[in-house]
Amino acid sequence: MASKFAVRGLTKAAAVEYGKSNIRANSVHPGYIKTPMMEEATDEDGNGAAPLARMADAKEVSNLVVFLASDESSYLTGTEQIIDGGMSIQ
Repeated sequence: MASKFAVRGLTKAAAVEYGKSNIRANSVHPGYIKTPMMEEATDEDGNGAAPLARMADAKEVSNLVVFLASDESSYLTGTEQIIDGGMSIQ
């Protein structure tokens, strides 16, 4: 948990420091992602773990990262993008 808070702080500090140079800093905080390693480590498929009742596909997270790297998100900086199917709101 401490490492996630460190990433959040570093993201905000980098956004402030480098914003004048038109460098954006955003962080991505995924929940359970359906990967071969996750499937081997668990007996469950993630149903019911989040309000969306499933694990995310890795492509869903990579789509968010592509968006953050694109000009479409040119005014986003210092944000924490939580992509966890609603787990963090429970």
